[in-house]
Amino acid sequence: MTERKVGILHPGNMGISIAASMQNSGNAVYWASEGRSAQTRARAEKFSLLDARALAELCEICSVIVCVCPPHAAEAVANQTLAHGYQGLYLDANAISPQRAQRIGQTVEEAGAIFVDGGIIGGPAWKPGSTWLYLSGRDAQTAASCFSSGPLETSVIGEEIGKASALKMCFAAYTKGSTALLCAILAAAESLGVRADLEQQWSRGGSDFAEQTARRVMGVTERAWRFAGEMEEISATFTEAGVPGGFHAAAATIYKRITHFKDAESTPALESVLTALIEDNEA
Repeated sequence: MTERKVGILHPGNMGISIAASMQNSGNAVYWASEGRSAQTRARAEKFSLLDARALAELCEICSVIVCVCPPHAAEAVANQTLAHGYQGLYLDANAISPQRAQRIGQTVEEAGAIFVDGGIIGGPAWKPGSTWLYLSGRDAQTAASCFSSGPLETSVIGEEIGKASALKMCFAAYTKGSTALLCAILAAAESLGVRADLEQQWSRGGSDFAEQTARRVMGVTERAWRFAGEMEEISATFTEAGVPGGFHAAAATIYKRITHFKDAESTPALESVLTALIEDNEA
């Protein structure tokens, strides 16, 4: 069987795990190092990804390209890929609204390439059964075959472009949306001088909910920069579905207020996070 050549855009914390599953499944995995950070280069070298150097060369070499990037960049990356005349299968696995996936899909197919819609649920895919890639589109099964040996799990849920993205949006609306809500609750309690009382109430009956909440609020700071855009996509998804999107629009604002913790050397103290959430409103 001929080794399939596939590309990853880009091998960040999630993308490198996606690339590893493609390698495990017998594919030769390429990336384009041009313009990428030292951290990204280090990840690619650690997992022996093949360097096509530039996007143009990646498009020429690979029959399948998987895009895993921040939500705001999804369309730009697709357009950059198509600008090099790419004619293979393009899997958009980004956290975007279904209507945005449909727009990108239309652009990809009008350019003569094949589009598959994807939605990743879970963290970086290093353990079997922990992370799922949901796929939709006429060629979704072809995309799924790139990950046949895992540990990333795949599930084809239909031929309709946007269906995989819709599932991702609805799932993340709770998981990441509820964390944003807890951030807002603790910040409001801190501002109103009742945080200790709230934590005491949460702790009645031996519950550890107060401690769990503090860990969630502190821990999300590392990824808030990425979640902000995801909340905006969820807001748009809900609005298009006839459901109020205001809650997740507010969640995006919550996450934007703590994006500066992204490159912190260690997890910030809870008090520092709450101060950032409150002071932005007072500026």
